[in-house]
Amino acid sequence: MNERIETFPEFSVLMSVYIKETPTRLEECLKSITEQTIPPNEIVIVEDGKLTNELYTVLENIEKEFPKILKRIPLKENVGLGQALSIGVQSCSYPLIARMDTDDVAAPQRFEKQLLVFKNNPEIGLLGSAIAEFEGDVSNVVALRTVPLDHEDIVKHAKRRNPFNHMTVMYKKEEVIQAGNYQHLNGFEDYYLWVRMLKNGTQTKNLNEILVYARAGNEMFYRRGGIQYLKSSKLARKKIYEVGFNSYSDYLISMIGQVVVSIVPNETRAYIYKKLLRSNNSKK
Repeated sequence: MNERIETFPEFSVLMSVYIKETPTRLEECLKSITEQTIPPNEIVIVEDGKLTNELYTVLENIEKEFPKILKRIPLKENVGLGQALSIGVQSCSYPLIARMDTDDVAAPQRFEKQLLVFKNNPEIGLLGSAIAEFEGDVSNVVALRTVPLDHEDIVKHAKRRNPFNHMTVMYKKEEVIQAGNYQHLNGFEDYYLWVRMLKNGTQTKNLNEILVYARAGNEMFYRRGGIQYLKSSKLARKKIYEVGFNSYSDYLISMIGQVVVSIVPNETRAYIYKKLLRSNNSKK
């Protein structure tokens, strides 16, 4: 790991891992974190229930290599992403927290670029970026997911759709806790948190850069379809509406779109995400 440049703010990286994660993906993710141009002061990994022996081996190896920065939070039972991240936020030692999913890959300068924004813009409480979605290897980019950049556009976008790529965000711990922290809302834990933070007056921004490479593929599209997912999304969008952030028409329009995406065949859903909700631009 590189020497830390002391002029940058101190920060934690927060992750949650569960039994279905692939050891090689976790290993690749952790490598992308520890080889950053500005490495974290702390990596907090919530072990959401019992893991496989192979996953424990990956964690033990990284613990041996970086004993001073790895903080493992083992949970006896699987509690789900929302509760696991809520516990993780409380366990982070530093005022800034960077989120990362255990199967994604961070660009080498991700943290440096985000820390620079926080250093120069102390009013910012939540910062994200674009992502490149890949299949197989990070060199095989199949789509880009861009997001609104300025605070006003983020607020407008958030009334109907999630304005952040969750795995890219860096935020102030204090403002997350003030908004009620992560809460259980299957598949929408992050969106629900952002809306509450925006309602509280948190200032936000997205960088027009790819700071994380996220895994895509048929498995992801399957998870975003079916009756159960539709029920979860209906509950989530109802709770988001109840925050008082968006209008009833915003709620209805977003719900209609969710119904369509949930009930179509997986091949059609994949097309909608890749062609209509993403930028199909693997050359960038």
